[in-house]
Amino acid sequence: MNLPFSGAVQSGKKAFEMAGVNHADIDVAELYDCFTITVIIELEDLGFCKKGEGGAFVQGGRIALGGELPVTTHGGLLSCAHPGLPGGLFHVLEGVRQVRGQAGARQVKDAQLALVHGNGGTIAIHCTLILGL
Repeated sequence: MNLPFSGAVQSGKKAFEMAGVNHADIDVAELYDCFTITVIIELEDLGFCKKGEGGAFVQGGRIALGGELPVTTHGGLLSCAHPGLPGGLFHVLEGVRQVRGQAGARQVKDAQLALVHGNGGTIAIHCTLILGL
């Protein structure tokens, strides 16, 4: 059974259009991870993989630091901190640090573009940013 599509479909499409880049151009993705399944839903709905293929997409270290698409490199809400409403700003801050080369031990090598995605309102409201210098 597949979950229905989220608002990430629309916000992601618009962000990629506005930035004039495609998925292969993204070096790191800072995805709002309020629940474990949320990251998989966002990867699918943002277009990094097809719907229903998110579980397979994340296997084998693909989204780990040093993987094909490092995801939520600051540890995320589930392992770093989940302060409620300001939690999404942690993802924006980490995206900025990544493209500036200021993430220390978490630095993605040669990161030029970071996708940052957030959601709220019981996962009903989505926003996507693509950051670069």
